[in-house]
Amino acid sequence: MALKTLVEEAVVEVLHVGGDEAVRLYVAACAERMAPLFIGLRAGDSERKADVDFFVESVGGLWFADRPLSDAADRVVRLERFPELQPAEEGITGVADTYTFFAGLVLRYALLANGFGEVDHAVSCGHAALTAMGMLDQNAAGASFAADEQRLQSLSVSDTAAGLWEASVGAGRERFRAVLSRTAGVGR
Repeated sequence: MALKTLVEEAVVEVLHVGGDEAVRLYVAACAERMAPLFIGLRAGDSERKADVDFFVESVGGLWFADRPLSDAADRVVRLERFPELQPAEEGITGVADTYTFFAGLVLRYALLANGFGEVDHAVSCGHAALTAMGMLDQNAAGASFAADEQRLQSLSVSDTAAGLWEASVGAGRERFRAVLSRTAGVGR
């Protein structure tokens, strides 16, 4: 039995027929929109500077959608060592930890999809982004981050993906601002 995904059926269909380049563009855009959550929430921790730099470099490399990253598998292995992706008995409880986990998960699936061209990894990447944005909607009054994510996922597989990078960067910044406002006074 297949796992029910939040990614719209039309997007999944295009990913199946669009080829490797369409898959790579889709996951690059998803990762770009989630990147500010990891980068912004971990940038102040001097012990995580190398992780933040790795995250920035990895997301940037994903945008060369005409070819897979030659070291995608190695990047996945390194990313899986990040504290955010390590199982914890007590689970994830903090706001910052929750969203850096989702950003890391999205990047993990993006790297897997980029390196191996697997549509299932791309769909998991989109699903993780939509899940995180659904949670953000529940915790930010009047927010519509999940709807915006669905719209941008559809844009990323359309024939006219013009402006996708700019839209993804802008959406990522808005998400970061919303999460940052949730962490103000709450602790990270």
